[in-house]
Amino acid sequence: MVVFTCNACGESLKKAQVEKHVMKCRSCQVLSCIDCSKDFWGDDYRNHIKCISEDQKYGSKDFQVKVNKGDVKQQQWIQRIQQAMEQPHIEPSLRSVLQKVSAYDNVPRKRAKFENWMKNCLKICSPCLLEKVWEICSTAAHSTASERENRSDTNDGAETNKNKRDERKDKKSKRKTSDENTEQNGENTEKQRRRKRRREENEQNTDEKSNKKQKRREQEAYDESPSLEGEEPASQESESSSAGSSGKFNWKGTIKAVLRDAPEDGLAVKKLRKKVLAAYYSFTGDSNYRSEEELLSLFNRKINNNPKFKILKDRVRLQN
Repeated sequence: MVVFTCNACGESLKKAQVEKHVMKCRSCQVLSCIDCSKDFWGDDYRNHIKCISEDQKYGSKDFQVKVNKGDVKQQQWIQRIQQAMEQPHIEPSLRSVLQKVSAYDNVPRKRAKFENWMKNCLKICSPCLLEKVWEICSTAAHSTASERENRSDTNDGAETNKNKRDERKDKKSKRKTSDENTEQNGENTEKQRRRKRRREENEQNTDEKSNKKQKRREQEAYDESPSLEGEEPASQESESSSAGSSGKFNWKGTIKAVLRDAPEDGLAVKKLRKKVLAAYYSFTGDSNYRSEEELLSLFNRKINNNPKFKILKDRVRLQN
């Protein structure tokens, strides 16, 4: 509740008591608020509805006021009564009553309580006058609320339109970004395909060159090696003649000769190896300097790297 001090006589007055005091104290021209120490000339005190609390006045610098929803609604209700009082079509009798009502800061907002408060505080008991005052106050309250709702709806509509525009812009920018990323990914994919194709071609060329070199080496080794005498080098006669001759052992010719005498389905790898190594030992005699592991490795290379020898499971036969 707001309390004023008369600067002429120093008496403390509630807001509802100021009007009677002014009629008694002829020197009263200025009123000072006890809480905020502000001076109010003439009828300016009527607009001073609520003042600072003791916590705000004597609290620290960091004190924050807690907003009371009831106080906010009460202040809005008093402001609506003051606005209704300023309307031009209001009767003088009603205007004077509204002035008395606006001087209080505890005016009820419900009709039944409002009428009881008018009877007790303002001593107004006329039902017709009570109804007129309430209609004016409630109409002002409803009109202010509808204006606020329309304003909020307008703001909400504007914000909604703005949000929709922002969403459309975001979608366009995202679509543009995704298209650019897709094009960039497509270009990167095409570059990767070209690199892979180039790498495969290089590997294929390298394999072909290595195969040609291997075939050339085998052909040179075959040309340098002497041919075996007779058509059956795997026999004892050819082995004895090979042992007496000089030069390198003909692995390819010996394997071919043994496979020619083999059945149509070929010869087992173990049997072929046994016969070929027997012919090798017969050919080299005491001049053999290779170990058994080296001979087995050499034999396996000869049958695996020659395209004329076909290996099926554990059998070897000549390729037609």
